[in-house]
Amino acid sequence: MTYQIYSQQQLQLKSIARLKQIYSEIACTVEVSDKRCKDSWISAIAEYQASKIQKIALAAPDNQALAQAELDSYIADQAQAIAPEPLTIVEISFDHHEYYADDKLVASITYDEKHLTQRWVVMVNDKEVFRANTLMRCDRFICTHYKDGSLPVQEKEAIPPTTENRIMAHIFNECQNYGFEILDDGIYTHGTEDGKLRKLGQVGCTNGNWWVIQDSSGQQQYSNSVYDAVRSLSMVDVSTDDKSIFDEYFLDQPLEQLTGDKLQRLLERTELVTA
Repeated sequence: MTYQIYSQQQLQLKSIARLKQIYSEIACTVEVSDKRCKDSWISAIAEYQASKIQKIALAAPDNQALAQAELDSYIADQAQAIAPEPLTIVEISFDHHEYYADDKLVASITYDEKHLTQRWVVMVNDKEVFRANTLMRCDRFICTHYKDGSLPVQEKEAIPPTTENRIMAHIFNECQNYGFEILDDGIYTHGTEDGKLRKLGQVGCTNGNWWVIQDSSGQQQYSNSVYDAVRSLSMVDVSTDDKSIFDEYFLDQPLEQLTGDKLQRLLERTELVTA
């Protein structure tokens, strides 16, 4: 019996509907583990085709060499099937992750604190394509649909022009949260007493790794994300006298009069000292 042999690469290009049709055409008897999954249909068809070629070789000794050559060719096709490039994940902050294939943005995951249950959102072209209650489910959605080619294609104009510009944009956004100013030689803040600008340090990203240099130490330290890097600069003491962080707040202003921002800053700086 003559029938077409499909390579793994050819099957990957077929839709689920076409795979079901092929499954029926070749009278495949291998059970499909998950009928909703494209890879399950491909695996069943590939396994069935390999078994049929082996049976032909055993049943017809005169044609064994031909059948073996056909089997070897089929196996070689499977080995040479081109799989999608693995995705690179860049953690911009706790609530913002970007997925790249080479240097092209594929999708991103953001956090929607306004939603009651499903706060993690997959975005493509600035549009929501999936939502879940955990980060890992969004990660699985992106990886699975990127692999089978069903993830929406990111438009070219939505891709950041350069990595450097993207890094600077993230640093700028985080600095805005603390009221910091970015100058050519680093990140600055206004002094608590005289209002003059005082340098805190620098934040950057090299080969996907975020780092921070506090101006007082001058040493580069690894950071988990741009959020953590800028946050560490917010704890730098820029006072001009010898006051401790407790003197700065307790002696100059009663605790009950501290604003929410100042109280939070005090707690964070206390954690840093006692850590």
